[in-house]
Amino acid sequence: MKTFYTSVIELRQPFDQVIETHPYECGWADEAIFFVELHDPEPGTGVELRVQISPDGIRWIDEGTDLKTTSTTFSRVTHFGAFLRLAGTARQADGEAASATVSVRLALKG
Repeated sequence: MKTFYTSVIELRQPFDQVIETHPYECGWADEAIFFVELHDPEPGTGVELRVQISPDGIRWIDEGTDLKTTSTTFSRVTHFGAFLRLAGTARQADGEAASATVSVRLALKG
């Protein structure tokens, strides 16, 4: 029987342009799904995020998966090692820096 766990990584967390979620240690899991939700974004505001992996929760490497959204999205990840997080930016449609309030949940199965 597989183990399943969902963790709220960020809950309605405000970010100014740069977004780096809290790291989550999940080396026991075989697969992960990030759920990203923007709360009441200004018109034209969205986020561009990258999944990052780490062996120690300190040094981060882009995993290769990108997420872009102006509302809600998700991303599936496998073969990630010990730690996961999301990093990226909040921007307006014209490329200008923006602020965003974001919730991130991580569903793990292993």
